[in-house]
Amino acid sequence: MSVPLPDAVDLDHVRIDPAWSLKLPAAIAMRRLVLPLCVVGGELVVAFGDPPDPQTLDAVTRAANRSIRPVKADAVQLRKHLLRVYGDTRAAPAHRSAPAVAGGEDAIALADDILRAAALRQASDIHIDPERDGLRVRLRVDGIIEDFMHLPASVQPALCSRIKVMGGLDIAERRAPQDGAFVWRLSGASERTPADVRVATLPVRFGEKITLRLLESGRDRLALPSLGMSAENLAQFEQILDRPHGLVLLTGPTGSGKTTTLYAAIRSLLDRAPLNILTVEDPVEYEIAGISQVEVDCSDKVNFSKALRSLLRHDPDVVMIGEIRDAESLDTAVKAALTGHLVLSTLHTNDAVSAVTRLLDMGLAPHLIAATLRLSASQRLVRRLCPECREPADISAAEAAALSREELEGMTAYRGAGCLSCAGRGFRGRTGLFEFLAPDAELASLIAAAAPAAKLASCLRASGNPSLADDAVRKVLAGETTIGEILKTAADG
Repeated sequence: MSVPLPDAVDLDHVRIDPAWSLKLPAAIAMRRLVLPLCVVGGELVVAFGDPPDPQTLDAVTRAANRSIRPVKADAVQLRKHLLRVYGDTRAAPAHRSAPAVAGGEDAIALADDILRAAALRQASDIHIDPERDGLRVRLRVDGIIEDFMHLPASVQPALCSRIKVMGGLDIAERRAPQDGAFVWRLSGASERTPADVRVATLPVRFGEKITLRLLESGRDRLALPSLGMSAENLAQFEQILDRPHGLVLLTGPTGSGKTTTLYAAIRSLLDRAPLNILTVEDPVEYEIAGISQVEVDCSDKVNFSKALRSLLRHDPDVVMIGEIRDAESLDTAVKAALTGHLVLSTLHTNDAVSAVTRLLDMGLAPHLIAATLRLSASQRLVRRLCPECREPADISAAEAAALSREELEGMTAYRGAGCLSCAGRGFRGRTGLFEFLAPDAELASLIAAAAPAAKLASCLRASGNPSLADDAVRKVLAGETTIGEILKTAADG
């Protein structure tokens, strides 16, 4: 079930789906002032600046091969968003209409189409995968992979070379993986922050796989209050950042938002007081003015070990280490925390308590963990329900059982119906789930005595600290996400 569609739309509050809008040739869209938006309730919603004539309706229907629902849009807004979707068509090749191209399509325009589509869908990654019969392009949006387009195999060499040139890679090297980066801005949207794009290539069976990661370092995206922490967790996190020394660890699997939380913490520290902040990263994902960021390379000149050893000679107040990956990086982090520095880093564990076990496994003495660890925070990312179209739905017995929370049966949760604000998906953006372990005197003594993880977890719960699952249930009942999202993302929490 979808929310009722209005007769007129405000395009500044619509999430355009380029998989549909780019099916219509740019010449027709610009000339007739028409823009396909997204599919809602099985119909393709199409914005028109003027009342549509039968010929225009027929052209859009044939291009989309789907029934359409016309809605009115302000002509000025429509022209602005047509420029965002199609770019400056005056500079485009005369034969170019949409991304479903023939083998002779201009690779520069094609690469721009793909990047433009990713920006419009607010994708985090672009995957370009060569297959036996062509090239598949997919976008990762809110953590979910979506098919975007299929291209003929003949475009692969030119498209691959174009992206390599943009990323500063060797176009002649096709047998070895390469990494690069470039900065790209969506034309027609001068207010949008330029995206830092990371490029990675990998030789595969039918050519070279290309993955592009889009990093948009808008200030609001790197603010602690926007991450999804509860008011209690946020206050606790900020209090720990006010301490002059100690070790703060963000834990969770790859893609759980640990690095974003680290950068948000750095932003918060910079807003509080002038500090000398140094980071060692592989690679630097967001550039932040006012701090010194060291990017590790594959040569022996700036490798991880050398950067870490040099770090403490530069009088830092705060040190951020992208990841504690071995005994050497752990040793540096602990020495810095013991000698009056605040150290922020990440660790791959499933929950906050497991960070202690992981540190023990890496050879750190229990008394040093108790002396330095100020916070271990476990986190996950789940899709956030669209606030415009979410609707109540009672929790079933099966859903309550899947969460091992039978008491939730019959309580009100929410689901996404799909609307123009979320491109018909029912979800818009992501939010974090968090679990904190901030050792008090009792927990610190247990850690120093090398108590087992189960005992640490029991003590943590007895003191009233919510688990990852508790935070997940709270967000379900508040209408921020769904049980399905929790089960996919945080069932192990």
